[in-house]
Amino acid sequence: MSSSTLKRWLRPEVYPLFAALGVAVGICGMQLVRNISGNPEVRVNKEKRAAGVLDNFDEGEKYTEHSLRKFVRNKSPEIMPSVNSFFADPK
Repeated sequence: MSSSTLKRWLRPEVYPLFAALGVAVGICGMQLVRNISGNPEVRVNKEKRAAGVLDNFDEGEKYTEHSLRKFVRNKSPEIMPSVNSFFADPK
């Protein structure tokens, strides 16, 4: 890399862009690994692919009802519920 390229891209103003892209690539990678390793409809091995269509409802239920979904199931869909209720609820 030349000196001008480093001066152009490695400035402090660009760090948030690198951080946002790093988080996005990390989330995509995590989802890819999760789908390849845990999704019951994805079969990487040749033996499992030869089995054809399986009715594995228990595996599918386990994959769909992961811990994050169970955690947020009964939560209100607000980012800051106390601030929302402070401004929205009349006293």
